This record gives sequence, C-alpha cells and structure tokens, in this order.
Amino acid sequence: MASTMMLSLIIPVYKNEENLPRLLRELEAFGGRFAHPLEIVFVVDGSPDASFRILSDRLPSFPLTTQLIELSRNFGSFSAIAAGLRFGKGDFFAVLAADLQEPLELLFEFYRVLLSGDADIAFGYRVSRADPWWSQFLSECFWTVFRRLVVKDMPKGGIDVFACTRQVRDELVKLREVQTNLIALLFWLGFRRQFVPYQRQARLEGRSAWTFRKKLRYAVDSIFNFTDLPLRALLFIGVSACLLAVAASIVVMLAWLRGAIPVLGYTPLMLVIAFFGGSFSLALGVVGQYIWLSLQNTRRRPAFVVRSDSSHNGRQEETC
Repeated sequence: MASTMMLSLIIPVYKNEENLPRLLRELEAFGGRFAHPLEIVFVVDGSPDASFRILSDRLPSFPLTTQLIELSRNFGSFSAIAAGLRFGKGDFFAVLAADLQEPLELLFEFYRVLLSGDADIAFGYRVSRADPWWSQFLSECFWTVFRRLVVKDMPKGGIDVFACTRQVRDELVKLREVQTNLIALLFWLGFRRQFVPYQRQARLEGRSAWTFRKKLRYAVDSIFNFTDLPLRALLFIGVSACLLAVAASIVVMLAWLRGAIPVLGYTPLMLVIAFFGGSFSLALGVVGQYIWLSLQNTRRRPAFVVRSDSSHNGRQEETC
C-alpha cells in the first residue's frame, strides 16, 4: 500500500463546547506530527450548546482539511459516526470521541495496522480508565454481559473507538439500521481484526452526556439487535412449564382419585391453570422465534460479505 493514503478522522460532537478549544489545539499539533494526508470530519449531533457555532467560526482558518456536518436533531452517537463515515473521503477511517479521553496517539497505531495490510479493522480497547469507581464497576458489568450475550470476541475492557479500511466502511454504511450497535455490526461483518490497547484518560472539561439512561438503552438495543437469547430463554421456560404442568396434573389427578382433595372444583381448576399457564409460555416462545426470524429479514443484513475475490479464466483440464 502507498504511504500517502488519506485518513479520515470522524469526531461526533454533542455538548462539547467546553472541550472544543483544547480539542482543536490538540488536533492542530497532531496534524503537524502525522506525516500522512489527514481529513477531520466533525459531526454535530443536534447539540443544544454552542458546539456548532464554535466549529463554524474556527474551522475556516484551521490548518487541516476538515468537514463540518450538522444533523437536524440528536440522533445518537452511532448515527453521527455513520454520517461521518458516509461523508468521509479517505482511504482509511478512524473514530475518536471529542472529549479526548482516547489519546490521539492511537491514530498512529491505527494507521500503521491498516497500512500494513494485516488487518481490515483496528479496534482500540481500554486496559485502564481514569473514571470513578462506580463508573468502572458498571462498565465492567455491562461489558461482561455484552461479551456473554452479544459479541463473545469483545475484549474485557470494551471498545469505543476503531479504524477501518474503505472496504469495511462501504459495507458498514450499507447496513441502514437504527437504534443499533455500530461496534457489534463491525464484529458481525467479520474481516480481519487487530486490537490496540490504550489507557483511557480522565475527562478534563465539562460533563459527559453519556448518562445512565443512555447506557441502559445502549445495552438493551445491543442485546435485542444481536441475540435471540431472551426468546430462547422464554421458549425453554415454556417447555419446562408444560412439563411441570403435566407432572402437576398427574399429581392432582392421583390425589383426587384417592379422595385427598375434599374441595369441590379444585381439581379441574388446577388442571386448567397448569395446562394454560404452560401452554401460554410455550406459545410466547414459539411466536417470539418467528418474530425474530422475520426481524432478521426486515433488517436486510446481507447473507454474506466478500472480502476478496480472485477469478481465473484459464482453461481447466479434466483428469480421468
């Protein structure tokens, strides 16, 4: 690969007016050290503060190549990243947060990994984080569940940033899904991956807009978009409930035949409750599986993704 391939850096912006001045200074200094073509794509995700105005005033005189995109409302960070990927013009694409908690030096390693041709996606994963203990605890709980239910290859520290080739970008933007998980989609696409460790920095300005409510929504969307485990659990519960209903019915019938149930009407009532309770749980599980299959087709994810194709038109001789 040629060493002049351009890197498009996607930066979603939401409630970042306090740290934008430092971000721009850091980017300008980084651009002087990055000996390759660089484009920075800012995507203002319907931010209610002065983020768009600050960028509009500063970028015309900024020494690096930039794009500024403003979304009509707050669509969420993954949608903002998808917009930046769609408008980026580079050969490689990288994503970093505007709060600078992920060091810009990650881009050197991302670029090196992609330029070497050994990987199509470079994931940055946290080996440590300068966050409050409760935030670290909740993060560990979330990523543990995420690894078990959604993406088993996810590193223990979780992933927020990544870089990829144009081919991966093209396949990713074809998946026009909303309320999804961009990182999980990258794992779903496959391709060759490398993981780059880094230490997450402390946030110096402002407060994070990544609230507990948004984290909970993120977790729920991730689980229901990439695994049918809850439905399979419901189906298992339904089957178990039906078996227990049959066993309970046998016990109640034997007790009734022996005269151990003096209450009139108790036997048929218990049989009806046990039968319909188990049947209802089983029916929910079965219907849920059909809905899941219909949802998979509605998403229109491709049945396969081709990374490379080598065609040969030479004559093929037959052997007896």
